[in-house]
Amino acid sequence: MTRVYSYTKPIEADMVDAFCVLQKGFTDQFVYYRKDRPVRFMGLGRCIALPSLADVECDLEGPAAQQPVFFSFNRFDAENPSPTDELFEAFPRLRFMLPEIVLIETEEGVHLQVNSLGPVYAGRIERFERQALSAPKRRRETIPYRVEPDSREAWREAVGAGLAAIEQGRVDKVVLSRRQKLVADRLFSSKDLLVNLIDGEARGTVLLYRYADVFFCGCTPELLVRKRGAEVESMCLAGTCPAGATEQERAHLADALMGDQKNRAEHDYVVRFIREVFRRTCYDVDVPANPGILPLTHVQHLFTPARARMLEGVDLWTMMGDLHPTPAVAGTPVGEAQMLIRRIEEYNRGFFAGACGYVDGAGDGEFSVALRTGVFDGEIGWVYAGCGIVAGSDADDEYDEIGMKLKTVLSAFEGSQA
Repeated sequence: MTRVYSYTKPIEADMVDAFCVLQKGFTDQFVYYRKDRPVRFMGLGRCIALPSLADVECDLEGPAAQQPVFFSFNRFDAENPSPTDELFEAFPRLRFMLPEIVLIETEEGVHLQVNSLGPVYAGRIERFERQALSAPKRRRETIPYRVEPDSREAWREAVGAGLAAIEQGRVDKVVLSRRQKLVADRLFSSKDLLVNLIDGEARGTVLLYRYADVFFCGCTPELLVRKRGAEVESMCLAGTCPAGATEQERAHLADALMGDQKNRAEHDYVVRFIREVFRRTCYDVDVPANPGILPLTHVQHLFTPARARMLEGVDLWTMMGDLHPTPAVAGTPVGEAQMLIRRIEEYNRGFFAGACGYVDGAGDGEFSVALRTGVFDGEIGWVYAGCGIVAGSDADDEYDEIGMKLKTVLSAFEGSQA
């Protein structure tokens, strides 16, 4: 049995400003920050890492009875025998990581949580609170960079291999990705990218996992699974078009996307998969028959929400494992598509398209699919994005679609216009 002590108290501080000050003293950093509403967790340091939460006992201290928050960053294909690049290879293979400090923002306000394997020392709480309250206003900074282009011809060959497998009946869909190397003109930090993603125009959930000198970050639009008590939610997200320069153009493109047979078929693979998983593990399953549109800064997606109530004995980690990877990031059938990706893609995706999120001591939490992300070391990095290949896909069109998606993670290098 592992005993964890968590002391939590409300503080009158800006969460992100406080994080920017406190982060200077910690090399381990974790962020799960929803931009659409205050469901936000920013962790610093590592109190303990555990393979399971089954034998954890939580001793809650302080004026706010808040469960400890464990972060979990998981690879897209953990069993892929191909090595990842040198940046991803630097991350340890850990499952649940409890930070020493967690800044929490909910509808009730901002809280400071200090975690320990013994009763929390009062002096630590006071020191961290004092630092948080004295934090100056953060500033966005532009980081000049260049991106080394990948080969369009190599992409055509990859898509050709995917289409051949579809024609042979091995898969109905395969999701292929591109990566590009980024080289910055000056040193940059995880804090720089985090602030630009949070305060910039990117929509979705901002993710960050820093270990020593390397960090993985981005802003993803795709929820994998969210649990509150017995209530569980997911999202079917597949099918893409440009955002459009005006509201009129946006509406026109969205209408065309809704009527596009190829994109609707690609979306339906995901809907059927998530509906089937929910029916095995849940009841009161509600997955609408027709999708809507999720508008983002650079693209729009077909979107179908999924809701249900979990059967007794099912937990969030089980649901995450059953849902990931979905056909939206692997293809269908999922297992065969994943094997095909191993053969076609010249690199191991690492955390890109993996399941990343948090679980609290009561078993509630959420995971998102780590899209629109990259891995960096403060000088260089790799940025990733992908798209679904189905019968009739055009390699050049898909290449350009990925280019639009890459704009989200690249926006992390764009500071304020003022």
